[in-house]
Amino acid sequence: MDKKTLRQDMKAQLAQMSGAQYNTNSLQIHDQLLRESSIKKAKIIGLTISAFPEVNTMPLIEKLWSQGKRVAVPKCEPKTRAMIFYEITSFDQLETVYMQLKEPISALTKEMSKEEIDCLIVPGVVFDPFGYRVGFGGGYYDRYLANYNGERITLAFALQLIHKVPTDQFDLPVHKIITETSIINCLENRKESQSVDENSI
Repeated sequence: MDKKTLRQDMKAQLAQMSGAQYNTNSLQIHDQLLRESSIKKAKIIGLTISAFPEVNTMPLIEKLWSQGKRVAVPKCEPKTRAMIFYEITSFDQLETVYMQLKEPISALTKEMSKEEIDCLIVPGVVFDPFGYRVGFGGGYYDRYLANYNGERITLAFALQLIHKVPTDQFDLPVHKIITETSIINCLENRKESQSVDENSI
């Protein structure tokens, strides 16, 4: 199945999730994430302001703030397909842009370089245990991850996981996927898969 079809099918499945289940599962995912050592060590965390049916990040940002973490969110440049992250300290520093997405108001916030962001929460629609993803089709994160060296984590509902995502040379996997039921170490899964492949030659 190609990426476009996978994306459409998964969006349709996610849309059937009840509001109560969405909120409960999102909070369970937040709790799992906040126990991660990489999050505990991180000073600055980059993540997107979510839109349903993505895992809800608004309550997560408030929890990160309460723990003294700094939060950076992206502003997209549609003409160049680039992203620039800005630190926000209040939701009042956000504005609603195209497709009802919320982004930082650059005049009210501080730009953050890739080197300053310790951990990046990478969004998407469909994922596999090796950390590969089907995004929303814009390619923004693929470009940003190309020379990002920090920790890469994805938050996803369990139903967003499939056995294998189709990949190409530009796809960059995340290190971990956190769902409401499990923490998937994608780095270890890739190592194990590579070892199996080498042994089968």
